[in-house]
Amino acid sequence: MNFAKQPRAGVGEKWPEGPLISVVIPHLNQPEALEVCLKSLDAQSLARNFFEIIVVDNGSVSIPEDIVASHPGARLLRELQAGPGPARNFGVRAANGEIIAFIDADCRAHRDWLGNALQAVRSLPEGTILGGDVRIWRNRWNRFTGIEAFEAVFEYRFKFFIERHGYCGTGNLVLRRSDHEKVGPFAGIEFAEDVEWGQRARSAGLTFRYIPEMVVFHPARRSLQQLYTKWDRHTQHELNMARGKHGWKIRWIARAVAVLASPIVHSMKVLGSNRIQGVSARLKAILVLFAIRTYRARKMLNLLSGSNVVVWNRGGEQC
Repeated sequence: MNFAKQPRAGVGEKWPEGPLISVVIPHLNQPEALEVCLKSLDAQSLARNFFEIIVVDNGSVSIPEDIVASHPGARLLRELQAGPGPARNFGVRAANGEIIAFIDADCRAHRDWLGNALQAVRSLPEGTILGGDVRIWRNRWNRFTGIEAFEAVFEYRFKFFIERHGYCGTGNLVLRRSDHEKVGPFAGIEFAEDVEWGQRARSAGLTFRYIPEMVVFHPARRSLQQLYTKWDRHTQHELNMARGKHGWKIRWIARAVAVLASPIVHSMKVLGSNRIQGVSARLKAILVLFAIRTYRARKMLNLLSGSNVVVWNRGGEQC
């Protein structure tokens, strides 16, 4: 089926009066990014009456009322329980569509994102959760910074997450409402909600499917410190999930050692990646790789003697 701006129903087929897809966007202190995200949804090739947009603010210093109001068909809600998981849960409860599509406020959608998602949902059986491709957005396409090159290779590897680990990140996730109800809500701030939710989805008998035509873009982080902050949070989430299991400390230390040694092997992945081009970009990516993995290993070992406190950047970044 060709999803154009003005689709027509086939013989004997009727489109529902309400939206087919509800796009849910958690937001926290990222007004400029949210504006870009909403503009990318305004530009979708899928007809506008096929989807609604629900922005759920999660306690921003300045609520983006004017931004959301400038995009027809978008709604703004508020969820004050901290974390993107609770914000997404509130958006799902308010959604009218039979299909739920998740995207983050700092992402921008390819113009065919929703059209391809709808086509994939209709071609696959119930119980299938769709994850798409997340690519690094760059303003200067002829040159990579070190962080852009590193993230292009190692971040948002949704195909790998789905096919190797059986879960998908929530920055590009689409599923039927009925399947979401089988799994239940996302967890709160204390866990990596996409991983934990994916585990429950598999336990409920659902499967994940990678759809490369479902493309969204995410900007690269601007500094090593931003990457460190991200890994502070993810490492704490991983520790929360590991604690209490038999022999978890020994396995945690072994994992930290493996993380420290991993750049030796993963440098080959940088050299062979088709997501970056040029010798300079590859060398920069390898330097950032060593810096990040060394930081992560040290953080993992330091957390063994620390308290179980979630590191959370309430200044903005949610993913």
